[in-house]
Amino acid sequence: MPPPRATLAVIVPVLHEPGVAGLLARLAAMPFDERIVVEAGDAGTAEALRAYAARAPGVVRVLRAPRGRASQMNAGARAAAADVLLFLHADTVLPWDACERVRAAVTAGAVWGRFDVRLSGRQPLLRLVERLMNLRSALTAIATGDQAMFVRRDAFLLLGGFAPIPLMEDIELSARLKWIARPWRIRAPVITSSRRWEQGGTVRTILRMWTLRGLYALGVSPVRLARWYR
Repeated sequence: MPPPRATLAVIVPVLHEPGVAGLLARLAAMPFDERIVVEAGDAGTAEALRAYAARAPGVVRVLRAPRGRASQMNAGARAAAADVLLFLHADTVLPWDACERVRAAVTAGAVWGRFDVRLSGRQPLLRLVERLMNLRSALTAIATGDQAMFVRRDAFLLLGGFAPIPLMEDIELSARLKWIARPWRIRAPVITSSRRWEQGGTVRTILRMWTLRGLYALGVSPVRLARWYR
């Protein structure tokens, strides 16, 4: 049974994020019980994190783990003591009432869930992309990291956390979680960066991502997919 008031940890894996202090300042203004950032050895990011921690002691825990989102998020989850873990990409912005919404979902019985997503860019085609992302997730009960996945810590530990793979770790975990329960959908959107769509071309990026997911569904190794993704 969920606790009457679930404690909540946000876990942020970072790599090349010298502007991470801005993200942490926003998270510090939100009522998380724990804020954990897991960096992977980038000198500029580590320096920015140390500077922020010095200015705001006790606000955030900074860990280091081997490079890779799965590795970094698992390290953050192991260090957390909260009832619920929220995994946040560094280029994704939560709505201000995200903590209240997640706690309400867990109190109502959610085992895990995700937010709807909105892309940061203004290009009209991006509105279609985000609608398709949200619809796909609703129909398949599969969430991606861009949607700020959250999960009760006991369920996360029971399943062994994220698989140690270099890509598709969010989809792989979703596929296991949905056998326990369908994800709770929070319709208030997170805002995630549209940079990869804008830099790679919106249509080209859509086709690329669909191709990668299709190949993964057909059994192609995430290691091979990661090489193509880069």
